Amino acid sequence: MLRDALQRIVVDGADNPMLSLLLSQAMYLDNRTKADCMTMEGNDMAYKIRRAVVIDGKQRWITANNEQEYAEKLAALFHTTNNADSREKHNFKCYAENWFELYSKPNIASVTCNTYQRQLNRYLIPTFGEKNIEDISADDIQRLFNGMSGAKATKDKVRMVLNMILDAAVEDGYINRNPAKSKKISITGKATEFTKCYSVEQMLYIIQNIDKIKNPIDKMYIAVQALHPLRLEEVLGLQWQDIDLEAKALHICRAVTHPDRNQPEVKEPKTAASKRTIELSSIALNYLKDTGKPTEFVFGGTKPFSYTQVRKMCGRIQKDIGFEEKITPIRFRTTVLTDIYANTKDVKLAQASAGHTTAAMTLKHYIKNRNEVVRSASVIDQAYSAKQ
Repeated sequence: MLRDALQRIVVDGADNPMLSLLLSQAMYLDNRTKADCMTMEGNDMAYKIRRAVVIDGKQRWITANNEQEYAEKLAALFHTTNNADSREKHNFKCYAENWFELYSKPNIASVTCNTYQRQLNRYLIPTFGEKNIEDISADDIQRLFNGMSGAKATKDKVRMVLNMILDAAVEDGYINRNPAKSKKISITGKATEFTKCYSVEQMLYIIQNIDKIKNPIDKMYIAVQALHPLRLEEVLGLQWQDIDLEAKALHICRAVTHPDRNQPEVKEPKTAASKRTIELSSIALNYLKDTGKPTEFVFGGTKPFSYTQVRKMCGRIQKDIGFEEKITPIRFRTTVLTDIYANTKDVKLAQASAGHTTAAMTLKHYIKNRNEVVRSASVIDQAYSAKQ
């Protein structure tokens, strides 16, 4: 009976090795025993067939009411598996590059675009470039992260880009699920080193020695960068029309980035909250001399300074004032935000000054404790001493 059933399933008499194997085993399947079956609930005289079969190294269970149904399910299972194996597969490198050029690159900022491309070129394509999307497993992804050195934040960026690519593959129907989202995957690495702020003594030294700086533009730059919680790209984006000397206000309206080395890109500030007006320092006011047209950049004139020009300027400032450490723009932003919070305990003020969307970001990334020892025990001592 089973042999006849399997023969009816073979289409057009095709010579199929798997079905031939099934046919060769038909005598065994027809001569089943109770060991091959399971008793149906409430009926000791009726049996269901439940057998394990191995196809391409994978064990699968088939349950049927009779041999005819079993044969049909077995053939259907083979047909599905065979078709799945013969489906056209998709090379990761080609798919990832198409995703990046078509869906990602045109819709993200240049700096973010460079970050994504860096993850593709440094890690993802060298690792998975020769593999097919359908063949990438959670084990493959874990091996990638195990082999990477450096900060955990770098691995998180790689996983983020890989996630987006594989999510797209799921949407296209190439894979059923995204292996990068497996709960088995564990990412470890060095903790991100946050930017250190300058000490109070260092800041006093810099401010007290501004007059020693020879170049007027250098002098004006340190007065703006060191005394305000601005990103470097916001400082470079300042135009003379953004500085209200009478109202003592700085209007942050744009930013200048350099995604392609030293070619500036003028754009909107980083977030909606970044577009803000902050108070202009009275100390800085002494060094700001309006020498340009309203739409000219304070640092650069018709074309904003490049990062290379900023590095050279910081080097000159360090040399002119005899400062022992490097003059680093990002450290001033961290320092000023730390000082604002330390002197006011007003996190909302610090957040607004920084141009952050949330206060949590300001606290986590920019407000630092200059003391190496966290002075917590003295607070507890005082609390309990008062009760004695």
